[in-house]
Amino acid sequence: MKLHGYFRSSAAYRVRIALNLKGLSTDHLSHHLRKGEQCAPAYLAINPQGLVPTLEGDDGTVLTQSLAIIEWLDETHPNPPLLPKDPLRRAKVRAFALAIACDIHPVQNLKVLARLRQLGVAEEKVTEWAAWVNREGLAACETLVAGEAGPFCFGDKPTIADLCLVPQLANARRFGVDVSAYPRLLKAEAAAKEMKAFTDAAPDKQADAE
Repeated sequence: MKLHGYFRSSAAYRVRIALNLKGLSTDHLSHHLRKGEQCAPAYLAINPQGLVPTLEGDDGTVLTQSLAIIEWLDETHPNPPLLPKDPLRRAKVRAFALAIACDIHPVQNLKVLARLRQLGVAEEKVTEWAAWVNREGLAACETLVAGEAGPFCFGDKPTIADLCLVPQLANARRFGVDVSAYPRLLKAEAAAKEMKAFTDAAPDKQADAE
């Protein structure tokens, strides 16, 4: 398999964690987002959205969108499972993951921030925007798991919720967010960072890290 990504992409970070948890090896192909390499014609032929990650299978199959990739990995390599068996618990885990992947991450990603700059928004305000998006979203996520014993977001094993949370907390810190306001999320993050699958997937461990 080949994983097209970028070391700082939180979406690619999620997939790296999933691959590590499943014990799957892959070739990592970097596309420098700040240099616009994701918009190169050769890459757009693979992923017409010009986003990372993209996973290419050995048979030529192409998958895009991090959560779709993660769920495919979970269905084709079921151990360890990344979703609970109980339908209600599965829905809760998915809801948490989607709160990050659909409602927080896209509104503060590179494309949106670049557009704000194009519209003449001052750099200070751009950063404030990204920090606000993270604070608002993470506060909601904190409440979503407040009653969960943990130590992970939903129980004693990591799920796709944790795969989304850890990269998003890293993003929040980059934008200067005081994450101490989210003790339950930090508890889950601490449990995740005890696992090699998470630490090996971190941006600073990637070959393309600046």
